[in-house]
Amino acid sequence: MHAFTHDLIALDRTALQASLRILRTARDTDWERPSPCAGWSLRDLVAHMAAQHHGFAAAARGSGADRTYWIAPDLGRDPCKVYAESVRHVLAAFAEEGVLERGFTLPEIGGTFPGRVAVGFHLLDYVVHSWDVATTLGTNIDVGLDLPRPVVDAALDVARRVPKDPELRGPGAAFAPPLPTAEGASPLEEMLALLGRPPEHHIGQGKR
Repeated sequence: MHAFTHDLIALDRTALQASLRILRTARDTDWERPSPCAGWSLRDLVAHMAAQHHGFAAAARGSGADRTYWIAPDLGRDPCKVYAESVRHVLAAFAEEGVLERGFTLPEIGGTFPGRVAVGFHLLDYVVHSWDVATTLGTNIDVGLDLPRPVVDAALDVARRVPKDPELRGPGAAFAPPLPTAEGASPLEEMLALLGRPPEHHIGQGKR
């Protein structure tokens, strides 16, 4: 089934709740741990995630072209609190009537997209970033990530549609070049490979 025929808002909400659940396990000493995103600590990654929530919320309300909404916030002494507020903000925007039929201007991707496509992008981002956070914290995938299969399947459907052009992948781009998908890979593993997450960078690598 095409991802865009699912209840994208509900699936996206589930991915965001997973990211919050995992982040709440972070200790004070974890925020400077390196993440799977090259050059980013966990703090950098979460600041980026919060910025994306504010930016997508603005886009849902017709203000996505204003780049000030996409600036990473200062996480201060309570990163989880700042991140949780950004989650509440984007969920409220996505819950508005008719949001999937609106046009979302997304300057970091370039262009204006139908709401269903834009929310699909956001869903994919937060399945991937939930995995990034879990990997950074060394969380066991069965205990920590625990994403329902429909969420992963919908994100995989979007990942299969991400352009593979070399000029759109790599340093400075949203995703690295795709990697080969191992035979018998799970939907999550296929999604990660399509977006350039190396198989050796796996949940549990960074056990605390």
